Amino acid sequence: MVSAIQEQRDIILDTIKSITRGDWKVLVIDESSKKIIDNVVKEDDILNENIANIERIEEKREMNPGMDAIYILSPQPHIVDCLMADFERRRYRKTFLVWTALLDPQMRRRIDTSRQAKEQLAGFETLSIDYFPRESHLITFRDPWSFPILYHPACNNLVRDHMQILAQKITGICVSLGEYPKVRYYRPRSPRHEASVLCGHLARFVQEELDAYAQWNQNFPPPASRPQGVLVITDRSMDLIAPLIHEFTYQAMAHDLLPIKDGEKVYYKTVVNEGRADQQEKEMEIGEKDKIWVENRHRHMKDTIEKLMGDFQKFIDENPHFTNSEADATSLNAIKDMLAGLPQFQEMKEAYSLHLNMAQECMNIFQHHKLPDIASVEQSLATGLDEDFRKPKNIADQVVRLLDDENIGPSDRLRLIMLYIIFRNGIISEDIQRLLAHASLPPQEGEAIANLELLGAQITKALKDPRTTAQPLFPPKTAPTAQSEEYALSRYEPMLKLMLEDIAKGALDQITFPYTVPPLDNSEELAAQSQASLRSAKPTWAKNRTSTVENRQRIIVFMAGGATFSESRACYEVSTSRGRDVFLATSHMLTPALYVRQVGDLSRDRRRLDLPVDRPKPKAPAHLFERNDPRPAAMPSGPGPRQNPGLGLPSGGRLPKIPGVPSPPGKSPRYDYSANPYDTPPTVPPTAGLAALSMNSGSGRPTTTNGTNGNDGGSKGKLEKKNKYAKDDGTEKKKRGFFSSKK
Repeated sequence: MVSAIQEQRDIILDTIKSITRGDWKVLVIDESSKKIIDNVVKEDDILNENIANIERIEEKREMNPGMDAIYILSPQPHIVDCLMADFERRRYRKTFLVWTALLDPQMRRRIDTSRQAKEQLAGFETLSIDYFPRESHLITFRDPWSFPILYHPACNNLVRDHMQILAQKITGICVSLGEYPKVRYYRPRSPRHEASVLCGHLARFVQEELDAYAQWNQNFPPPASRPQGVLVITDRSMDLIAPLIHEFTYQAMAHDLLPIKDGEKVYYKTVVNEGRADQQEKEMEIGEKDKIWVENRHRHMKDTIEKLMGDFQKFIDENPHFTNSEADATSLNAIKDMLAGLPQFQEMKEAYSLHLNMAQECMNIFQHHKLPDIASVEQSLATGLDEDFRKPKNIADQVVRLLDDENIGPSDRLRLIMLYIIFRNGIISEDIQRLLAHASLPPQEGEAIANLELLGAQITKALKDPRTTAQPLFPPKTAPTAQSEEYALSRYEPMLKLMLEDIAKGALDQITFPYTVPPLDNSEELAAQSQASLRSAKPTWAKNRTSTVENRQRIIVFMAGGATFSESRACYEVSTSRGRDVFLATSHMLTPALYVRQVGDLSRDRRRLDLPVDRPKPKAPAHLFERNDPRPAAMPSGPGPRQNPGLGLPSGGRLPKIPGVPSPPGKSPRYDYSANPYDTPPTVPPTAGLAALSMNSGSGRPTTTNGTNGNDGGSKGKLEKKNKYAKDDGTEKKKRGFFSSKK
């Protein structure tokens, strides 16, 4: 099965290998590119590719004019400043430039017009690796600030540039996977919030990026025997319940209940060698290298504990001389005691201790905080049906009873209130205050509840308004599937899973999930019925087991605003059950606590959000421009390679292309956006330009209201439109935000 981690790792190492070709070189990276590389590649693997040293461009370095350097850099203004300082100092002999993402045309021209750069450049390449594979089929951008930028009313002026950055990152994922997919997006049936057009605009941006990449890279997509992939752009408003409900699969439950440190790596602090003289508290990494974690993370907690105990019992049976024959291996505590006596198997012991401790702690919280009672009501609110798949009765009384229970924590009470209001499709304001009073929550918690309206929920309604029920996005399952009480608390299925199942069946509604470019045929539906190739004419009888795996259609889902671990699990489940490779990409992973906090922040003053775009811009360190170092040695004698005056690159100096990962051109009209996505955006909301986007245009290009194409008339690819705010007297009406529409 294909892995996003392995794909990105291969791209990085193949690029380095194609440049070194057996010659020793220095690798220069920056803070951002280092995070991308460290996420998938070990330092030793890089050094083994004839890399003499790895240096940070922002740090003080020795002059090394006798050795060539490979720069793998992020396209940020201050990093370009650092690079130009190196060119001016002639810090290295020849320079091979590799960018993690597309370089802004203005910064590219700065390099092209530099005499020092022309003399030292030996290659220029752009990779599409500006993302972070977290699991084999889970990719994040490590950008929790994306949520407020997309949904906070005060961030409207940031939305357009942020969408452009998101579109380039999503395109990078598609390029890395060798996919030129059909693009679909979520369009709410009855939108009531400004951001309801978010997915449509973002999908159009992605389509533009993909088309531009394919236009300038004739070998994209690379030949493949699998059906054409599908990219679905959706956002958090498609499922407001998944981030609130209690999940009882191992990964989701652990991230919800335990103090897991989730950053560049995922750590959990536990006690190893408990009860012994060498007992210590240790932070242990949880990731793809942890086989126990990978094997059990999507299992229900009940099954996880049984599997852990069963695996340990199997080890005991195979190694009887390590244990007391009278020891009991049927309880978690007994197993933990037995593990303490196995110093010969330290790594295995620590791994089992970690997960046994995590499982035990989850179950303690499960019992002490009455999660079974909470989950039973949550499932009825989320599905609209009780455990017998009937309309729930006295649900309000059940909610109030739980809110009054002292054993239930404040965060669980707030989540329960949110779920109840979503279930009721809004209640009167006085009832919200009564629920908060029952829950003993301060009135300011009502802001988080009210802010759900910014994501499309109806929160309040008048007393005389008729009671309405929100139409479910997908028909609810009415046949009982619960096998026991434990599984009855996991009846709710994320909307993402139901969407993926419809895609696999070729039955996804084209009104709610339209295409950016409507297909000319029903090939997607045919692909859903058969895994026969759309790109080759190989006879189906020639397939073998390996080719069947390679021919699996790839579905990429981007969830704007953050995704949950239950949605990640759903992607793996559909991959297995439907014979597809489903990849989930998102800005960041959401836990219930983070989600509630971010929703609450949507009413805070923007200045208190500490958005990266509002911080002082990073600058190149001053030491790079100091001239205390001795003058570098003269360049080796002899004629150098002939220069290309057009791009400032040596003849034939482009790096060898990686199979399946072609690089975009340095500059093209479709990529020549006037706004620098890394500069502070203008304060004027960009509504006018984006309102001109035709969401159902088959051309895949923006059009303006006067009928001209957005690239005509010297517009250089900008989105233009007549000023719709102008009055007859020449003044301007009040401007709406990015997502505004006429009421």
